[in-house]
Amino acid sequence: MPGGTDNRVTLLLEAAQAGDETAAARLLPLVYDELRKLAEDRMARLPPGQTLQPTALVHEAYLRLVGKSNLRLEDRRHFFFAAARAMRDILVERARRKSGPTRGGGRHRVELTDSVAIRDPVPEEILALHDALADLEQQDPLKGKIVDLRYFAGMGMSEVAQVLGMSERTLHRHWRFIKAWLKSRLGEGD
Repeated sequence: MPGGTDNRVTLLLEAAQAGDETAAARLLPLVYDELRKLAEDRMARLPPGQTLQPTALVHEAYLRLVGKSNLRLEDRRHFFFAAARAMRDILVERARRKSGPTRGGGRHRVELTDSVAIRDPVPEEILALHDALADLEQQDPLKGKIVDLRYFAGMGMSEVAQVLGMSERTLHRHWRFIKAWLKSRLGEGD
């Protein structure tokens, strides 16, 4: 997005947090297309037959963000990270409901490779990854953000580097560590 739009998003975020009730309504048109792209990308990777549509995922994530009075979003970058996290939480909640005892339940371990970001995850894999991510985030919140943006928001390495304000080389170093950590945590082929 051009710098002017970035500044408008930041100004509207500040206005909304200062109590301007119309700022949230003016913010949505500026970020909707990008949020929709993230949601479509994520939903395209889920198995067919999903009842949640990308539009509904965007709207639910957006409502969660603007509905939190204690959430402080500093700029566009921070907003999109929070949106990716909200989408992750929504998908995890749906996966939990779908894998409950009345739907078969049971979890299994999954290997995390670069191809995991492009194949269809099943609810049990999302839950296993979520549990592992909760541990990773406690140890290193930055690494948790990287996985959120790569896996749950479907961003490429260059997009994640831009959103987090780091070089791609540094991001690749973090990603190698994350994959090794998650592989040891989730197990290989169990």
